[in-house]
Amino acid sequence: MKKVVSGTIKGVFLVFICLLAVLFLSTKASGGEPTLFQHQIKVVVSGSMEPEIQTGSIILNKLIEPDTTYKKGDIITFHSEDKLVTHRIVDVKEVKGESIFQTKGDNNNAPDAHYVSKGDITGKYTGFTIPKLGYIANYVTSEMGFALLLFIPGLLMVLSTARSIIVATKEMEAKQA
Repeated sequence: MKKVVSGTIKGVFLVFICLLAVLFLSTKASGGEPTLFQHQIKVVVSGSMEPEIQTGSIILNKLIEPDTTYKKGDIITFHSEDKLVTHRIVDVKEVKGESIFQTKGDNNNAPDAHYVSKGDITGKYTGFTIPKLGYIANYVTSEMGFALLLFIPGLLMVLSTARSIIVATKEMEAKQA
C-alpha cells in the first residue's frame, strides 16, 4: 500500500512538473502570457489586493471578449504604464459614450491616479486563486529556474529507469541463485 501511494505521489508530481514545463516553454516561445482554456494565469507580485488576493498567489483571469461588461466591484487586470495591475473597480464613468473605470487596490489608501479604458483591460478575475504558488512560477521563469524545469524531469526519468534496471537485475540474479 505504501508503495502504491508513494508511486502515485511521484507520478502526480512528475506530471505537474511536466505540465508546468510545457506551459512556460510555450509561453516563452510565443512571447505572451500563460493562457489556459481562455483564461490568463497571473502572478500577484504586490500586496495591494490583500486580503482578497495574497502576494505570491496565482490568479485566473477570464480573457476579455468584445461583449464583456464591467461594473463596480469587479476585479480586473489592466495595463498601467509598462506593467500589468490587478485592482478592483470602484467607480464607472461615461465619457464620450465609452465607459472608463476608476480602480483601487483593496489594501491601498486611495484610488489609482488614472482611469482605465476598456482597451487597457486584459482580463477579469474569476475568483480562482492558488496562494503562494506564484513564488514558484516566478522562480521557474527565471533563467536558473527555467534550466531546472528542463533538467529535473529528465533527471527523474533517468533515475527511474536506472532504478527499474537495478531492481530487474536483482530479481534475475535472485531467480538464478
